[in-house]
Amino acid sequence: MSYLIPQWHKQTFIQLVLPHKNTDWSCCLKEALQTFREIAYAIAKYQKVLICYQDKKSIKHFKHKNFIFKKVNNNDTWARDFGAISIKKNNKIQLLDFVFNGWGLKYPANLDNQISRKIFKKIKSFNFVLEGGSIDTNGEVLLTNTQCLLEPNRNYPLSQKQIETFLKKTLKVKKVIWLNHGFLEGDDTDSHIDTLARFVNKDTIVYMKCYDSADIHYDALNKMEKELQQTNYNLIPLPLPQPIHYQSRRLPATYVNFLIINNAVLLPTYNQPSDKEAITIFKNLFPNRKIIPIDATTLIKQHGSIHCITKEYYTPIDMILKS
Repeated sequence: MSYLIPQWHKQTFIQLVLPHKNTDWSCCLKEALQTFREIAYAIAKYQKVLICYQDKKSIKHFKHKNFIFKKVNNNDTWARDFGAISIKKNNKIQLLDFVFNGWGLKYPANLDNQISRKIFKKIKSFNFVLEGGSIDTNGEVLLTNTQCLLEPNRNYPLSQKQIETFLKKTLKVKKVIWLNHGFLEGDDTDSHIDTLARFVNKDTIVYMKCYDSADIHYDALNKMEKELQQTNYNLIPLPLPQPIHYQSRRLPATYVNFLIINNAVLLPTYNQPSDKEAITIFKNLFPNRKIIPIDATTLIKQHGSIHCITKEYYTPIDMILKS
């Protein structure tokens, strides 16, 4: 039996790639490293954390028995999008590596595109642009959208049908659900699905819901909701945080960018009244996991959140990490 592994399966480690002075985090490097550190320590209570770094100074305050360090050059920190994707094939875990081209050639990605091949022993590579944040799964079905996967600077001239065929064959999923609507202002990934709608178990999808008809997201998110209602899944709406701005730009704050780890869930919060509602919803969704709120207000200054900077793996790290 072969399948794309859902995030709630038992993991062995989480990968983080730390910011340094030559990344876009230079504007708020101290605060960013503090947030990465908080996330790393929260994860380390439950499982190992692979911390990739370029500047040795950045790991000065990272000290835990579950931390494993790997020096590697990087453009940026979005491990979700350039990290390896895990499938289970014939009872063995296989790591897949896809092309990362800076979200459709928007940003430099030459170093990030090499990280997985440089640090993991055995990995299968594909000449196909695919970011981890652009897909989500329950193990049988792939959830994605046309805004991202059909964007011309990724896999043109492949058609939607050709891309779907490739995804089914390569990721071992039975079905692909394509959404055609939904976005968050300030997002520069062309509407990654992990900011809009995610599986929380085999039968349930959480999604961003906008209740304010005057908000710029109202129409698009309501159209996305109607598309989701055409599926057979239980649907749980998550509130859209009030507008947060930085350097005159609205930031893509979302509760959908959570991370499931062993026995816990890391939930981004934004110092908003809606945080409390989101925490309550997640406690009900995951009664057997501890909900750990993480202040993500620094992360979204660079247009991402907790899920975006992390990548989960299911093989013992000593078996796959190059020495």
